[in-house]
Amino acid sequence: MSENLNMFLMAQKQIKDACDKLKCKPAVYEILKQPARVLEVSFPVKMDDGSIKIFTGYRSQHNDALGPAKGGLRFSPTLTLDETKALSMWMTFKGAIVGLPYGGGKGGVACNPRELSLREKEEVTRAYIRAIAPLIGPQMDIPAPDVATNAQVMGWVMDEYSKLQGFNNFGVVTGKPVIIGGSQGRTQATAMGCCLVIRAAARKLGIEFKGARIAVQGFGNAGSNLTTILHDMGAKIIAVTDIKGGLYHPDGLNPYTLVKENDLLKQKTDAGIIDYPGAKVISNEELFAMECDILIPAAIENQITGQNAGNVKAKILAEAANGPTTPEGNEIIKTKNIFVLPDVLASAGGVTVSYFEWVQNLQSYYWTKEEVYQRLEQKMIAAFENVYNISQKYSVDMRSAAYMVGIKQLADAMESRGWLS
Repeated sequence: MSENLNMFLMAQKQIKDACDKLKCKPAVYEILKQPARVLEVSFPVKMDDGSIKIFTGYRSQHNDALGPAKGGLRFSPTLTLDETKALSMWMTFKGAIVGLPYGGGKGGVACNPRELSLREKEEVTRAYIRAIAPLIGPQMDIPAPDVATNAQVMGWVMDEYSKLQGFNNFGVVTGKPVIIGGSQGRTQATAMGCCLVIRAAARKLGIEFKGARIAVQGFGNAGSNLTTILHDMGAKIIAVTDIKGGLYHPDGLNPYTLVKENDLLKQKTDAGIIDYPGAKVISNEELFAMECDILIPAAIENQITGQNAGNVKAKILAEAANGPTTPEGNEIIKTKNIFVLPDVLASAGGVTVSYFEWVQNLQSYYWTKEEVYQRLEQKMIAAFENVYNISQKYSVDMRSAAYMVGIKQLADAMESRGWLS
């Protein structure tokens, strides 16, 4: 029987399990099992060849008990409403676990960004923002970069929304270029946050971080920044894979020389881009089965499943991606005594620095990168310690503990607002 990989059902099960462990009022799960608002839009865009193409977009706002919705905006040809809803639910928990005054949001457009010219991508972005504008704003819902979107796209979002408002509104979106209200350190924030909790976990487990063997799946924004930050912290990057495969070197790879050529990882030298000397070409499945101290899935969802979880040999599994481990895969991982840093904790650095950017926009007072990283470390380490302590108190795994921390925050907020009585 094949595994059910519907992300929305996965998110619902995670919430239900945590509610049951905490013996919450039934109303807590009833409220949290569905997004509070979901918008589906269709809008026309004039393409470069003069034709008109209709695009479909989504925005899901899961819960706003703690504050306005917050979450990314992605461009993906496979984007569905259920995926958008699930991602908004996970964002609610990321914010709650780290102690941010946010609820969860997520959205995007079902399109293949590789097939769009830069002008077409801008037009799709602006048309999407016009369509969802009634639901977003600095005190309602604040988008951010996600899959196939970046600082430039967020700049278009801010500009289009500001035109609709009739004045500059920097706080409507985070992850913008620094020159128009973006925060220092935002590009590396997800990776930096993940690295901080990985190092904290290694200390708890008595793993010597200097020289620790690390394998990373994914070489996009999160994966590439993870490798360089961990390398600088003294760890050894022994393997990295991307969509078409990757490289393994027992003595470690230098991430600063790794580049992608036609989605294949190679080395950049003064002589040009060449095959990495001494490295073995490997697949994603070989990376998951590799003997290492820390395994980091930093690509897309549903990568560690019931079919391959039994092969994982890492001591720490740090989920830098959203939903990389399926429920069946998670059950197998739990039997192997592998310490899991769940996605709702490990990948919360991005939303944390997005919060910092939002605060800076509201104050019109901006921090240095050093100040941003100092505050990020305080938030991430406090969140890790809180989740770890709950896991010890209730004798549960770290994923369950993370959801229990989030559920407690949300239940207290909803109780205080009179939603549960």
